[in-house]
Amino acid sequence: MPTPSMEDYIEIIYNLIETKGYARVSDIAETLEVHPSSVTKMVQKLDKDDYLLYEKYRGFVLTEKGKKVGERLVFRHELLENFLEIIGVDAENIYNDVEGIEHHLSWNSIDRLGDLVQYFKEDQKRIDDLRNVQKRNND
Repeated sequence: MPTPSMEDYIEIIYNLIETKGYARVSDIAETLEVHPSSVTKMVQKLDKDDYLLYEKYRGFVLTEKGKKVGERLVFRHELLENFLEIIGVDAENIYNDVEGIEHHLSWNSIDRLGDLVQYFKEDQKRIDDLRNVQKRNND
């Protein structure tokens, strides 16, 4: 299992490759607000652990293992954003809240939150009922 730090890198690399077709050390460093040398060290570690293939001066690509982990991490991130949106968290807080909690939940908890998100999304009335409860509690 990757560490939380490794997960952050894999998620960023996965997203960059999906959106731009490639991921560069400088893009990762900018996104994570770290020095390029830190990115290079992590890329080497991810290569050693078979999450990506790295060739010095040539770049890197995710392995199948890295892609699967990246997909799962993006799913987790989007699921948590959806969950927080459904329960009425203010939009300006969602990203930071997700970043703060995503590494602290088990995959079992993530799966159960997925069930809850699905439950709410299957019937708009459920979301409306929740909003009514929230409104009553704020009055």
